[in-house]
Amino acid sequence: MPQRRDLLKTVGIAATGLLAGCPSQGSTESNTASADTDTTEQEATAGTDEGGESGVSVGPMTAVATEWNVYRARLYDAVALGRAGAPGAGATVAQNIFARFEGASGEYGAHEQLESTSESAYEGFEDALGTVQSSLSEGNVSEAASAADKASGHLQTAQQAAAGQQATRVLDLLLLGSRASNAAMAGTLGAFEGAATIAEETMTAFEDALVYSKIEAADAESYEAFENALAGIGSAAGSEDASGVTEQARAALDATVSGAYALVQPASVAGAGHLATMQARGWDAAAVVSGSGVGADYAHATTLNTYRARVHDAGWLARAGETATAATMVEDVFAHFEGAAAHDALEEADSEAYEAFESGLSDLSSAIENGNTEGVASAVETVDTNLVAGIEALAGGNAPVLQSGFFKARFADARELYRQGQAGQAATLVSDLFARFEENQLDFHETLEETSEDLYYRFEEEHLVGLQSAYENGDDDAVGTHHDGVLAALLEFESAHSAAVASGSGATYMAGLAFDAAATNALGNADRAASTAQGALAFFESGAAGYHEALEEANEDLYHRFEDEALGSVISAANDGGDVYAAAKTFYGAAIESVTAIIGSSGGGETGAGAASVVSDVFATFENAAVHDKLENADAEAYEAYEAALNDYVADLESGSTDGATAFANAARTASFAVVGAVDSAPSGSGGHGGEESEATESSLSGGPNVVEGVPEDADHVVDMQAVAFAPEELTVSVGDTVAWKHAGGEAHNVVAYEEELPDDATYWASGGFESESAAREGWENGEGAVQSGQSYVHTFETAGEHGYFCVPHEAAGMAGTVIVEE
Repeated sequence: MPQRRDLLKTVGIAATGLLAGCPSQGSTESNTASADTDTTEQEATAGTDEGGESGVSVGPMTAVATEWNVYRARLYDAVALGRAGAPGAGATVAQNIFARFEGASGEYGAHEQLESTSESAYEGFEDALGTVQSSLSEGNVSEAASAADKASGHLQTAQQAAAGQQATRVLDLLLLGSRASNAAMAGTLGAFEGAATIAEETMTAFEDALVYSKIEAADAESYEAFENALAGIGSAAGSEDASGVTEQARAALDATVSGAYALVQPASVAGAGHLATMQARGWDAAAVVSGSGVGADYAHATTLNTYRARVHDAGWLARAGETATAATMVEDVFAHFEGAAAHDALEEADSEAYEAFESGLSDLSSAIENGNTEGVASAVETVDTNLVAGIEALAGGNAPVLQSGFFKARFADARELYRQGQAGQAATLVSDLFARFEENQLDFHETLEETSEDLYYRFEEEHLVGLQSAYENGDDDAVGTHHDGVLAALLEFESAHSAAVASGSGATYMAGLAFDAAATNALGNADRAASTAQGALAFFESGAAGYHEALEEANEDLYHRFEDEALGSVISAANDGGDVYAAAKTFYGAAIESVTAIIGSSGGGETGAGAASVVSDVFATFENAAVHDKLENADAEAYEAYEAALNDYVADLESGSTDGATAFANAARTASFAVVGAVDSAPSGSGGHGGEESEATESSLSGGPNVVEGVPEDADHVVDMQAVAFAPEELTVSVGDTVAWKHAGGEAHNVVAYEEELPDDATYWASGGFESESAAREGWENGEGAVQSGQSYVHTFETAGEHGYFCVPHEAAGMAGTVIVEE
């Protein structure tokens, strides 16, 4: 079991998908999970198997089958991201599929209906999905692709049982179109070889699929258009023509939609399937953002990173006796945080870090006011530690780039200290950065080494070591050489990432320089203040790892306001005896705004115009699609909700956020139910008119010892149990501390310690009071040890060491965590 857990621990949390394997006539995949005999009476029964002239019965299970098609599509989004060189993002997609599936409750929810339609298909799907996730987390794309085929096959089996073979052929065809459209996603991310591979695999799947001969007979024009478009994708990918790949991928998808209407009657089957395809396209937009590595959370993480630099500056000023300016700096960080989007983002991502950060700021203000030097240092450390935790939660794999920006800002601080005759403090500051680097804080050390061993050597061995020594020895020439050397190495590291990612580091560094100018001015050196601000301008003008060009392209008005007005005002204030600090604050606001603008414009999209263009294209497609009038006529409320969700999602993507993905997916799901005349059966929470959540499953579960209602007031720490994740995943506590695991999302959970991941003398612990891991696993099968909505599991730790644990029903989804207990 520990080996399984080690694998699961490597997987992160977050995004989306699109593509589908269509098992061939000779494939065993479509037979891997035969339909069980307890299928509900509401299943749609198949008509005769003679093509489009014969009708099929439609009802709520038709809509359920289309929702399963979205899951099949998202499976292949995960694989496509792997082929595009972003397997980590693909693993995140797989985890999010798990999360949405686990939350799909209700009588006609995808989760409950899959389990009742075919238990073997249900189990096979979850097992294969777990393999997709774990394989991508290890970078094994081929194994993930094979597992995706298996998972898709299990869902296809359920579709055949629930909606009939004819309807399933329609869904197979639409899924092939979705699969082709993933080539556009790969092309957007610059992975043209991956785009070509996707087209080749889609062609093979098409030729082997049951629908191949049927579509050729029913609609030869669509058949030929699809094959020609797949060939066109390969040709455009060979020429590295991203727009050409997108154009041909769109043509392939359009051909499958046309063919779907020719395959079967009534048209509502194809209409519901088309809505599901558009839902999958919406997930594609989020997948592109995930693959490009940036989103709104990264902008929030950048904001937190700038707070780190500002708080350290406040500490510097407090030590220098400028307590008034130092106190103002801390107050301004607090005020900015309270009104920033980063506030809610941090609270949601890591509530403990959020509370400790705010508490640390309060302590820092008090320590500055009281002239408590030790208190200042302690509070700065508390604030920094919890901001690091928040950055790690929000920035994920891009956190090392933000750490690079923080390092640059602190190197600049050391240089200023040295210029002021404080060589010892400068050396201590560099020593602290060295320790952070060796500790691999925010994964910076390992990521830099993986990027380039030569770069790693130049940064650490040649310049970082040399800079510390130069400060210690008071060697001016060596200080200049090694200071420039570390900055050049870090800029080279940042240049290996996208301009959107590098902008977070650039904003951190430039904002840090602006506040350094304010601090230096407060200490009575206006000339140095002006020189520091000029340094920020020179850095930006040099390109700043793509930051300069990216901002100019993203928003020209903001670009001029950022450079000419805001940064120019800092320089002018320093030269003319003005309020440098006020000017630095104005520039800081523009710097934060610049990162959001760059992320919003470069979040990816099949034409390079942003992820929003993907969803805008969905909107345009819908307006001209046959299903548009069908939905409006079927249910005006569902129609209006669908269009409103599309509008909102486009707006979110334009601001760099993918928050609207789920709301759009829910509206699309309800629309599919509406088109088949079953809107009242749409799962609740999806914007439908009915479909009450099923409480039968939870009502049969019991908690047992230490499972309580709410969260006890005496709990020292709280871990949120989300749909398929513990947050935080790793928690450090002290001996005697009490931890409450609060149900925060998804279906019922449990908390079970891995026996082999406990300290030698620790007493076994698990919700339900079980005395062994095997008993806890068996207890869950009997409905015992469950933590349900509104409840918490509570445990007090008495033994130091690492305690590994997991959630039995969601273990395959990677729901595992660690509590580190310190003496």
